[in-house]
Amino acid sequence: MQDIKQVRFEALAAYCRQPFALLAGEEVRWLEAYDEEVLVVVIRDITDGDYSAMLLVRDLKERYRMVEMTKFFDTVDEALAAAPDLVERIHADFGRQRAQGDEKGKPVEFFTPIVAKAKLNVDFSTIISLEEYSPAIELIKPMMRWYEDADGNFVEQFQTTGFDARLWELYLFAALVESGYIFDKAFAMPDFCARNAFGELFVEATTVNPSRTSTGELVPPPPLDTAEQVQAFQRHYMPIRFAGPLTAKLGKKYWEKENVRGHPLVLAIQDFHAPGSMLKSRTALPIYLYGRVWEWQKDVTGTLVTTPKKVEVHVWGQKTVASGFFALPGAENISAVISNASATMAKFNRMGVLAGFGSKRVHLVREGAAANIDPNSERPTSFNHDVNSSNHNETWMEGMDVYHNPNAVHPLHPEMLPGAAHHWLRADGQVESHVPKWQPFGSNTRIFVGD
Repeated sequence: MQDIKQVRFEALAAYCRQPFALLAGEEVRWLEAYDEEVLVVVIRDITDGDYSAMLLVRDLKERYRMVEMTKFFDTVDEALAAAPDLVERIHADFGRQRAQGDEKGKPVEFFTPIVAKAKLNVDFSTIISLEEYSPAIELIKPMMRWYEDADGNFVEQFQTTGFDARLWELYLFAALVESGYIFDKAFAMPDFCARNAFGELFVEATTVNPSRTSTGELVPPPPLDTAEQVQAFQRHYMPIRFAGPLTAKLGKKYWEKENVRGHPLVLAIQDFHAPGSMLKSRTALPIYLYGRVWEWQKDVTGTLVTTPKKVEVHVWGQKTVASGFFALPGAENISAVISNASATMAKFNRMGVLAGFGSKRVHLVREGAAANIDPNSERPTSFNHDVNSSNHNETWMEGMDVYHNPNAVHPLHPEMLPGAAHHWLRADGQVESHVPKWQPFGSNTRIFVGD
């Protein structure tokens, strides 16, 4: 048996946890045997404080399932000492152990194209054809097994028109698993019916997609060559783009569903309207949500002073949208809106490298901007990280922004999304933010391939 990183175990088998698992036991160590044909996770019983090693193997649909566990022991070492005999017995009878009896259909190959090449999403075509993205591919393959309703239609959407939306959902799944959530799959809506030690949380995902003309041609985003163009983009163009998918989800009234009623409901949005657009639109989201802009200047002492100003509408061309999503009728049922400018294919590639997936010839360097710990600085700090370094660390939650609804019927407790930056609108129009010591705003990841 060999130790593996928790991030690798999460990608391989996080979806197999049972509803009681995280409430009754704490995972403390993760191992594999026979090239990951068998996984071993050591758990500590929260009530009694003793340890057991649980064995998992892939079923006939390539999803890891628990098949055996040791007795409980006083120490981790004792539990691990009892595991090898079980591993050998399970592996000797591997074919029968894999068959669970409830598998329907064959394993789905998410990255084998099932449509004509011309119909494939451009980003999908790119990542399956280049060694540079092998860490992301090998990370995503086992993670996608959690979609129990995966079928030909799902795969087709992932490979064509729904690639960005599915990637965003997969990111949210990874971030929620990292935060200790388990999922109730009895309900199809919202996208995530989740529960952890702090309670139940419901999350519905949506995306800002590219605009097209009546003939299907892509509409290019506006130019951002001047300060005036950037300001108009952030204060008008992007708020209008965010308004469409958010108000559409508001109209679904998920809070009326019996399983959701009485619990926090969160909308999760990502901007995919143009390549790299999420790096430029992060500032626009709170402007639309809170119906405010915040102008800054430094006083005579050099202290940074921000002044909130209320925004009534956003105007772009012939389109006008009311500002302040959280003030819309029905929006009081939305506890928060979350986003993460870092949640892109580059993140999956970095997490893949961190977990040891893909080609060992791939080397990543991440450059970007992060929160500045100086309260009097109006500019973020820059960073440059060697992702392959043994000192590098990254989490799925890293970079997430949680915008709390000041009018929420069921407020979201920050503990339910640990590791994220949390923002609240105060009565004076200022935003109070609780930001982790390390909070990237966005980044670019350069890829090098070589021996």
